Amino acid sequence: MAGGEEGKPKPLELTPTWIVASICSAIVIISLVFERLLHRLGKRMMRSSKKPLYEVLLRVKEELMVLGFISLLLPVFQGAMGRLCVRRSVMSHMLPCKPPAPDGVAETAHFVLSGARRLLAAGAASDDHCLKKGKVPVLSVEAIHQLHIFIFILAVTHFVLSASTIILGIMQTRNWHHWESKIHANGDNAPEMIKHVQEFKFIQDHFKGHRKRWRIFGWMCSFFKQFYGSVTEEDYTTMRLGFVMKHCNPTFNFYNYMIRALEVDFKKVVGISWYLWALLMVFLLLNVQGLYVYIWISLVPFIMLLLVGSKMEHIITELAYEVAQKHTAIQGDLVVAPSDDFFWFHRPKLVLLLIHVVLFQNAFEIALFFWLLVTYGFKSCIMGNRAYAIARVVISVISQLVCCYITLPLYAVVSHMGSSFRRVMFDENVTEGLVNWAEKARRRTRIPSKTPADVGNSQVDESSGVAVQITNAHADSLVQ
Repeated sequence: MAGGEEGKPKPLELTPTWIVASICSAIVIISLVFERLLHRLGKRMMRSSKKPLYEVLLRVKEELMVLGFISLLLPVFQGAMGRLCVRRSVMSHMLPCKPPAPDGVAETAHFVLSGARRLLAAGAASDDHCLKKGKVPVLSVEAIHQLHIFIFILAVTHFVLSASTIILGIMQTRNWHHWESKIHANGDNAPEMIKHVQEFKFIQDHFKGHRKRWRIFGWMCSFFKQFYGSVTEEDYTTMRLGFVMKHCNPTFNFYNYMIRALEVDFKKVVGISWYLWALLMVFLLLNVQGLYVYIWISLVPFIMLLLVGSKMEHIITELAYEVAQKHTAIQGDLVVAPSDDFFWFHRPKLVLLLIHVVLFQNAFEIALFFWLLVTYGFKSCIMGNRAYAIARVVISVISQLVCCYITLPLYAVVSHMGSSFRRVMFDENVTEGLVNWAEKARRRTRIPSKTPADVGNSQVDESSGVAVQITNAHADSLVQ
């Protein structure tokens, strides 16, 4: 009996104070060191004028706060969930693993073992509460603890994979910096000769003479084009010229603008938005034994990436097709016409949303595999078919590489072939000035004219109204 008492886990009131103080001190010191490192990293980013990356750091802190809140809620409500009892028959539906014994003996042993583990957190009272009623807890403390660890691993994996994707994608565009420098070095020294439209290499690469009724042929060419030379020097030069001729002037540094836009998109990609949490709930719900849903979930991001890459290449093809259809000969350089009409639902932002979902799905697959491997082992039933488990990881890794080296570089340049431009085109001071000016103009129009002095300032109010109209017309450009 005494040996049984000694083997029991001791509560906090019977634990030596030096152990409690030491453990708490270690946790607090680690947390403070991590917080100071993030703070110094943020200050260094601000000093180096890397505001988009600083905003990424703030977004990471927000995600850590959400994870901390989840970590707080799970232990607080684990006692209540341990006292929430249901019939055994309810627990036999939609299981990730097939019960080993149909008579319920093994299941009872499982819950008794779980009840023994729950002594670590909730004591024997919550364990006996459901057993006395002939029922079982809706979720054991052991299951809550494992779910807690999985959510944390998923968030860390998503951040690491997203960061590596953006970094590798930017590295893939380093060669474009040389093209940009070459364009600025040449300037306008080349004579403006008249060429047949088919003499331009951009047209030769993308326009094969097929008409719109042969859309399948165009999509097939776009699909295979993304795997070899997805963005050539002619593609970059032509799309760059189309952008600068529509929105600014030929001396504009398009490469720096594109990299700043990617840094801003990085902030959106590293976060876990509400729709991603909703996807996580759906994934957990569909993890039912025999459905093999996760193998299909791993295929979805891979197919989505191929579709997005094909669409980006097809937009370049449509730019070439539009020029070739409208012109027979061109004097000077080839200029394309960017437009939102080339994108799905006329929304260039939709491409970033799809990439965001793909990265999260890849993170989910990779995090789930390694979590199951460490927690339950490779031969466990919850891991599923071994061949399917390996295939899921391989598909996720391939999807990640495709996103880094193909899809993201294509998105970096083709996403700017829409009708509007991003606010990163301007310096931070200019951007803040434009936003403040727009807000003041809006406030002026909201104030009714009640005094005679306001009549004399009608011209100012009219100019403010024009300013508001201009601001609304370029709302997409100023608020991004």
